[in-house]
Formats: sequence, structure tokens, C-alpha cells
Amino acid sequence: MTIAQRINTVLKRVPAWPLYILGPLQVIWLYYLGLTNQLGADPVKAIEQQLGLNGLQLIVAGLMITPLRRFAGLNLIKFRRAIGLLAFFYVTAHLLTWLVVDTQLDWSYIWMDIVKRPYITIGMTGFLLMLPLVVTSNNASIRRMGAVTWSKLHRLTYAAALAGAVHYVWLVKGWQTEPLVYLAGIVALLMVRIRIRPKRVMGNTQKRAG
Repeated sequence: MTIAQRINTVLKRVPAWPLYILGPLQVIWLYYLGLTNQLGADPVKAIEQQLGLNGLQLIVAGLMITPLRRFAGLNLIKFRRAIGLLAFFYVTAHLLTWLVVDTQLDWSYIWMDIVKRPYITIGMTGFLLMLPLVVTSNNASIRRMGAVTWSKLHRLTYAAALAGAVHYVWLVKGWQTEPLVYLAGIVALLMVRIRIRPKRVMGNTQKRAG
């Protein structure tokens, strides 16, 4: 038995539901640090940026599940929905922190900020692309839409991931390494998925022909 098979055997006994409980704890912890003055001179900005980064990290984690299964034999599919929903949760918390805590719902200021900083528009686009994914992230939607249509819709994940990475690159001042690493990693993961899909299509065609 390979290492991957042993890990898969263990993971079969690990439920996905604890992620829904443990995942949001980071938000509570960050706000606790902010309220106790442990996040520096601008705690709101620190919370906002960390939540956005956590959301992007979870998006990357979700994108890695298929390549890990394909190339390493690790089967993490049962955790993908939880990871995707948590990614949306953190992106939403990131957005709400900016809207409610940072700008205090001053819509004139918010509009000026959007016009002045195009990276906000990119980030908003990524958030909006995630909305239909969250709404249809349930078994009832899969049955109603059909697996093929549902799968096509959920390719919006790729565009949302790119929007998030570009938002991060554009957000920081100058060409910093970390945002570029995330962007390069997401582009690489998407290219891997593009290479995987034609093989699946070819394999299915050969099976039908046989």
C-alpha cells in the first residue's frame, strides 16, 4: 500500500463537517486581536488584509484537490465543498470588514474608493463570480441542473481565483513577491486542470467507441 493509499484510508474516517466549525474561528481570533490592540497601528486594515489572504489561500486549496488526486493519488474530494464555502465566507468577511468597519457604509466614500482604486472592482468581480457557486453548492442543485451543467457553472471558480490573485497583486504597493507567487501558483493550477480535462474527454470518447 502506497503512502497516498494509507492517507486516503485514514481520511475516509475523517468527516468534513468539523471544517465548518473550525474554519470561521480565525475571523473571531483576528477581531479579538484587533479589539485588544495586538494588530499594530491600523488593526482594521490588518484584519481586512488577513481575511482576504485567508480567502485566497482557501481558493488555492480548493484548486489543488483535483491535481493532488490526479498526480499524487490523494483523494480530498469530500472536503472540497467545505473548503469552497469557507473560501466564500472569508472573502465575504473581508468585504464586510471594508464596507462596515473601514468605510462605515459611507457610500459616497465607497464609490470614490472604487473609482480611485481599480483593484477594488477586480475584487468585487471575484466576489460576484463566487455567488452562484455558493448558491448551487448543494446536492439539490446538482440534481436540478444536471451534473454536466453544474460542472460547467462551477468553472467560474477559475475566473474568481484569477480575479482574487490580480486583486492581491494590484492591492500591494510595488511588485512584491508574495502576491506574484499566488498569481503564478493559481495560473499553474489552472493550466494543469486544462491539461487534465482533454485527457478525460479523450478517455470517455474511447470508452464510448469501445
